[in-house]
Amino acid sequence: MIPDFLKRLLRRRRAFTYEEARDLARHDNPQVRAELAARGDMQAEILYFLTGDPSVEVRRRVAVNAASPPQADLRLAGDSDETVRGDLAGKIARLAPGLSADDQDRLRQMTYQALEMLARDQIPKVRRILAEALKDVAGAPPEVIGRLARDAEIAVAAPVLRYSPVLTDDDLLDIIGASPIPGALAAISRRPMVAWSVADAIVASDDIDAIAVLLSNESAQIREETLDRLADRAIDIESWQAPLVNRPHLPARTVHKLARFVAGTLLQSLADRHDLDPAAAEAVALVVKRRLDEMAENLPAENAGKDQASQRALALMRAGQLDETQIDTALAGGDYPFVMAALALLAGLPPAVVERAVKAQSAKGIVALVWKAGLSMALAVELQSKLLHLPQSRILRSARGRFPLEPGEMSWHLDFLADA
Repeated sequence: MIPDFLKRLLRRRRAFTYEEARDLARHDNPQVRAELAARGDMQAEILYFLTGDPSVEVRRRVAVNAASPPQADLRLAGDSDETVRGDLAGKIARLAPGLSADDQDRLRQMTYQALEMLARDQIPKVRRILAEALKDVAGAPPEVIGRLARDAEIAVAAPVLRYSPVLTDDDLLDIIGASPIPGALAAISRRPMVAWSVADAIVASDDIDAIAVLLSNESAQIREETLDRLADRAIDIESWQAPLVNRPHLPARTVHKLARFVAGTLLQSLADRHDLDPAAAEAVALVVKRRLDEMAENLPAENAGKDQASQRALALMRAGQLDETQIDTALAGGDYPFVMAALALLAGLPPAVVERAVKAQSAKGIVALVWKAGLSMALAVELQSKLLHLPQSRILRSARGRFPLEPGEMSWHLDFLADA
């Protein structure tokens, strides 16, 4: 507790004399020293003195105090407590614009040295705080940004790789060519603008996840030849198909290729594109019609109820109206033949694959089918409960709507069901 007379003294608006501040800086009560360390009108010498205080809270308050001199910041950059260094990182990042390693001004050079020390800190949390603070600072020192961008922790590197305007295309190409840590290429792929040379380098890396992110980034400049090559490979890489289909300004030949193999929901998206010339649109429409006719030939005819449900699902698909809402409504009404037919159509798989997943009560199989069909994980949970009648303990769930299985594992389950 701080005595009332000291509280009044510490909270007065008039600045302390040097003698008053010196006496308070040596007070036995750490709360008194902490109040002193937080004042914006405190003398630089007193704040520097408090950087050696035994109380972490006192040193932390000096670290965040904008009035602290560069000498204090440099000393605190090597503080034994990571919270002090982390708080300093947040403050000192605001001083970063214009700093450089060869600055001749002694005080500015101290600030740069403190910044560089924090960028090399042994604790990832400190470096992450610095990276978050510097990620969109246009005048941040290139050397510091380069170090953070190449950090061994993705939580540190990602913010800078994704946002920093300091990184040039040459910097990005150098990072891509140096076998960066997992997640680094995906972070670069999310940048507000990705030049075609950088996009080509990401594609050449063959990082499946990063390429999927790149394709989803509408501002990324991807050459038509590159898109065409990716479409050739996308038949075997599920995660590329939706972002390819939804990219703006797709070349007509790429759209035509995709129409030959993508799942039902994506097939309809291709048919609805308005950026194709009439000849290309007609060619795509013919491919879509042929695909739908092939799907109709695969519909079950051995049972009148099943056949009726399948034909209803196909009619909705032809009209571009077969979606998650239709399936959810049918599921709620117990119309399971329609649900199964719709799943098969949207996933672009034979109805027998869906029937095997249901008969085996395969939670993973249903999740894979929903993913293949381009539907949500929320629907996959409902299907496990109502279509498979699984107990709550066996239902596969996922946080924030993400699928609980990796794409490769889901593809394996679909192949297993198809071959069974």
